[in-house]
Amino acid sequence: MKKIFIETEFIKLDQLLKFAEIVDSGGFAKLIIAEEYVLVNGKVCTQRGKKIMHDDLVEINLPTDDGDVERHKLKIIKKG
Repeated sequence: MKKIFIETEFIKLDQLLKFAEIVDSGGFAKLIIAEEYVLVNGKVCTQRGKKIMHDDLVEINLPTDDGDVERHKLKIIKKG
């Protein structure tokens, strides 16, 4: 599990995926969120502007070309 430290009250889901270097662009973030590959606190989230707060857990399950799944888990921690 990767810990992501934020200094603000929240970070939007699509921005988090870029900040954590899961995706390279906002367009790709929008796509994987819309395709239901992202869970927030165990529930599928399709809102790219969802406010992610400290102590939230974000999971990303991306299918790969070989049929496997690339998994990422992010724990959000308030810095300071």
